[in-house]
Amino acid sequence: VQLVESGGGLVQPGGSLRLSCVTSGFTFSRYAMSWYRQAPGKARAFVALISSTGDTTNYADSMKGRFTISRDNAKSTVYLEVNSLRPEDTAVYYCVAHTVPKIYWGQGTQVTVSS
Repeated sequence: VQLVESGGGLVQPGGSLRLSCVTSGFTFSRYAMSWYRQAPGKARAFVALISSTGDTTNYADSMKGRFTISRDNAKSTVYLEVNSLRPEDTAVYYCVAHTVPKIYWGQGTQVTVSS
């Protein structure tokens, strides 16, 4: 199983990014996917989750309205669109595959919000 995130970078406050996570090694369309993030000096935190079909999404309260999770099952890819970025959104963003019996993590992509 492989999960490869991309799309991070340095962005000014108020800016936007689209993170991607390309997966392989499992039947992507069968499993829920999520994004987590880890800010410097803090524990890893839940960001958003999307069901296997994409019909259901769930967000951490602080992300609602600014972040959008989506998926393309034909491309085995999950996305996270992040808008109105704030300095406190600076973190490494990880995608997670909720396969059974274990979950898999990507290596992360760094998002830095700074002027």
